[in-house]
Amino acid sequence: MEIEMKEIVKSFGSNKVLLGVDLNIKSGEVHALMGENGAGKSTLMNILTGLHEYDSGKIIINGQERTFDNPKEAEENGISFIHQEMITWPDLTVLENLFMGRELKTGWGWIKTKEMRNEAYKLFEDLGVDIDLDREMRTLSVGQQQLVEIAKSLMSNAEVIIMDEPSAALTDREIKVLFDTIEKLTAKNVAIIYISHRMEEIFAISDRITVMRDGVSVDTKPTAETDNDEVVRKMVGRDLDDYYPDIETKNGDVLLEVLNLSDGKDFENISFNVRQGEILGVSGLMGAGRTEIMRAVFGIDKPVSGKVKLDGKEITIKSPADAIEKGIGFLTENRKEEGLILEDSLRENISLPSISEFSRSGWINTKEEKEFADLLIKRLTVKTVSGEVPVKTLSGGNQQKVVLAKWIGAGSRVLILDEPTRGVDVGAKREIYMLMKELTERGVGIIMVSSDLPEIIGISDRVIVVHEGHIAGELDKAELSEEKIMTLATGGAK
Repeated sequence: MEIEMKEIVKSFGSNKVLLGVDLNIKSGEVHALMGENGAGKSTLMNILTGLHEYDSGKIIINGQERTFDNPKEAEENGISFIHQEMITWPDLTVLENLFMGRELKTGWGWIKTKEMRNEAYKLFEDLGVDIDLDREMRTLSVGQQQLVEIAKSLMSNAEVIIMDEPSAALTDREIKVLFDTIEKLTAKNVAIIYISHRMEEIFAISDRITVMRDGVSVDTKPTAETDNDEVVRKMVGRDLDDYYPDIETKNGDVLLEVLNLSDGKDFENISFNVRQGEILGVSGLMGAGRTEIMRAVFGIDKPVSGKVKLDGKEITIKSPADAIEKGIGFLTENRKEEGLILEDSLRENISLPSISEFSRSGWINTKEEKEFADLLIKRLTVKTVSGEVPVKTLSGGNQQKVVLAKWIGAGSRVLILDEPTRGVDVGAKREIYMLMKELTERGVGIIMVSSDLPEIIGISDRVIVVHEGHIAGELDKAELSEEKIMTLATGGAK
């Protein structure tokens, strides 16, 4: 399938999102679509698949101008979109999610469960995916859900597959499975539109790159004819300084200490500490228990044993409200379900943990609340027309900034960041790193969980590595290397 999008223009009210974008896709290629959060990449793809109407321009498919009325029609015509924020039915099984809306039925309308199961088994086997078809989707990790979505797309016999940040939550092994799958698909003339902020992936997997900036397509080049610096420069419109900021570590006293924490299921005898002004990196393979440990520390889940100390004194955290009251903030991995109230405004989301500061006798001083939120929106350079719009209207990276603004505004002394730059563009990543630096200079202790090894090495003062629910080892700044971290993460000795 050959696709050409010409001079595509789109506005949402007064907000001009696309100002004239050109994109052409060839059969059998991996075409990377690059740009900062808010550049218009997802909007362009939503227009292609019929979710949004465009104001002007042309879409030409196989030499004929055409549009789709909705994503289902696009999928029926060979174009499938795997969204960054996955659309799943959490209470249904993996098998039910795979065949939702396309169940195999007998002439009498009975569901052919056995045939569906056999087809799903074969597909998972081809992909190298080991997931129980009878598990509810809500019980899967984000990475496992992503693999189910990819499998579902392949079942529709798509000729063009749009992948929006497909590897953001995948382990290295799962990324290899993804890349192997993409290679098999392109060999069958399937085109892949690959949206990612991971430069190493773009240069490993793509044939051509189109860069977008501020609603305009800046350039399209064969991947072999460009490099990392040129792509970044075209994305942000300037040269970036050193990617990771120099952080002069002045670690103070131990701020938070976790002793022999166990939940009886996902982790056991976990002990670590974070000091004032320190960034403690937490690494390990997906499913090792990293997130579960942090959820227990923050009071979301209840451990069966262990202690948590703050400033040397044992504290009791039975709920997130207890943690917030004691100055602990938690930026969760799943921002849409756990970090934000999507229907509420930026102002309401940002002020939520600090709402008591603006309350007088049960009444909220909305003027003070607005000034507080606007200050943080400006400080974190959140791209929005107003602090009063619903947070669901923002791009993924800007939503992440809103979650971060919420905890910075709450005055957190200990900040737990779980995959803080997942799905965030290079410019916004740099801004988040600079904010982390500023926070440590103010004495905040940061615990950063990340699957991005260069990020772990580049930003951490110290790293603990989790393997199968246990801390496999600890590495200081001078010892950090990808090889040493992966050795510990896979059960090897330090």
